[in-house]
Amino acid sequence: MKGLAGVWDRFVEDLDAAGRRDPAARSKVELALAYPGLHAVWIHRLAHRMWRTPGLRLAARLLSQLNRSLTGVEIHPGATIGRRLFIDHAMGVVIGETAEIGDDVMLYHGVTLGGRSLGRTKRHPTIGDGVMIGAGARVLGPITVGAGAQIGANSVVVKDVPTGAVVVGVPGVVRLPAGPASDPYDVWADPAIYI
Repeated sequence: MKGLAGVWDRFVEDLDAAGRRDPAARSKVELALAYPGLHAVWIHRLAHRMWRTPGLRLAARLLSQLNRSLTGVEIHPGATIGRRLFIDHAMGVVIGETAEIGDDVMLYHGVTLGGRSLGRTKRHPTIGDGVMIGAGARVLGPITVGAGAQIGANSVVVKDVPTGAVVVGVPGVVRLPAGPASDPYDVWADPAIYI
């Protein structure tokens, strides 16, 4: 019974995180029924549990493909995702097998956490806690994006990003903020984020 309570707690935690990050959300019922980014994360959590059992890997891959069909989000079941991930608008997000995502991360539609190698090694990014990645951004290779960093829309990032940095452009250019952000969810504090 303890396990079921833990699953419910995570479910509610994800709903609360989405509600804090999306001003358009009206209720937890609306979030639970109408937010494909939440659905994608929940289905991935099940697929990831299955992936950890070698005999269930094919079933996990099939569940991840169903997830893709239902939500427009492709998350390999091998990817490791932390708590309170919110994928806003969801459509077109791709998260590769060896990607690692910390807690309290926010992704917008069209984000790719992809590889740059065909080797069977760590080939996808590691995303720190509290990172925001804007619409259409590509974060590629076995790089690390430090905690609290912001990746601007349509940026292409192929090098490590320091903690708290802002990255914009193609290729991504790192900018360090002048001072600490007063609101961790104020992703628009730097206008270059949405350019």
